Amino acid sequence: MDLSSYWIKFRSFVNESIRVLKVTRKPNSIEFKTIVKVAGLGMALIGLIGFVITMAKQLIFP
Repeated sequence: MDLSSYWIKFRSFVNESIRVLKVTRKPNSIEFKTIVKVAGLGMALIGLIGFVITMAKQLIFP
């Protein structure tokens, strides 16, 4: 690939990034609280699964 094809790909990436940034908006407080709750529940669930696996391992292989 020559330099011009890299430049074309770079410009395309920049244009797509600008398009995405124009469409996005800041979430309102209700959306933000929902996102925080879902993310927190997901982290707690993953932690609980890890805890259960660790406990099962310790019970099976003391």
